Amino acid sequence: MHELNPPADYRNRDFCWWLGVLGEWDQAAMKPGREHVTIAVSGAHGGKTIDFRELAQQGMTLVGLTQSFSGNLASFQPNLVENLARGDENYLALLDAADAYVERNGLDLPLEPEARRVFPDADCIKNPILGLDLDKAGITSIIWATGFAVDYSWLKVDAFDAAGKPQHQRGVSSESGIYFLGLPWQSRRGSSFIWGVWHDAKYVADHIAIQRQYLEYRDAAPVVRQSPVNA
Repeated sequence: MHELNPPADYRNRDFCWWLGVLGEWDQAAMKPGREHVTIAVSGAHGGKTIDFRELAQQGMTLVGLTQSFSGNLASFQPNLVENLARGDENYLALLDAADAYVERNGLDLPLEPEARRVFPDADCIKNPILGLDLDKAGITSIIWATGFAVDYSWLKVDAFDAAGKPQHQRGVSSESGIYFLGLPWQSRRGSSFIWGVWHDAKYVADHIAIQRQYLEYRDAAPVVRQSPVNA
């Protein structure tokens, strides 16, 4: 269901550590069509891997992508099974990469075969819902967990494109003296995370320092003023 679906922890190491040593945080380009995916892990109870099949076994009804609304009828795309399969593929690929890293570097980390356990498909997966009458189903409230958008309207500078997104080169704005940090995929996957922003922070700080050196060099240069020529 997600392009990046890591375990919360694996073989006594947190997923942040695994994504670091496997180079995922430093991935410089987003794969086409994966612009709106998230990392599916939970911080509850010390960290927990999100398994959508397990949630379905516990009573959650999984559906495909919401396609449309008409009156009280909600329609869903028939892509639930495909999304789950893509999530499984990515999850298992990360485990394989982690195992290979352990073996390649001779690390003494315990095996964790239970991490590859796959829950059986619940009925909502075997027979996915493609349409739902909200009234008949007794659904009176919908919570859209869509995240948040950034609003730069308070910043009155010419540093944004027509869509309101910052115009910058790795954090250095098109507007002189304006800099950005923490933007999603500013230079890599980890740019918007506390543990990954340092790459861009260093780049911006170095840029500011270099510009200051240029300024000091300019001020140190003598200014030659020519006397006016009398005709």
